[in-house]
Amino acid sequence: MELIGIALIVLIVVGVAATVAALRKDGLGHNPPVRSEDYWSALDLPSSNYTFRIF
Repeated sequence: MELIGIALIVLIVVGVAATVAALRKDGLGHNPPVRSEDYWSALDLPSSNYTFRIF
């Protein structure tokens, strides 16, 4: 029973360490900035509210 408890604790510690390592190497600061050069358009969105279109 003690062996299962020790294995569970080791598994939790390894899981937490792997999660922290993955979050630290997430690429923060290396992502390209978001740039918008095209004009925004609503394309085919309706000009009236969805609630009013039902009735």
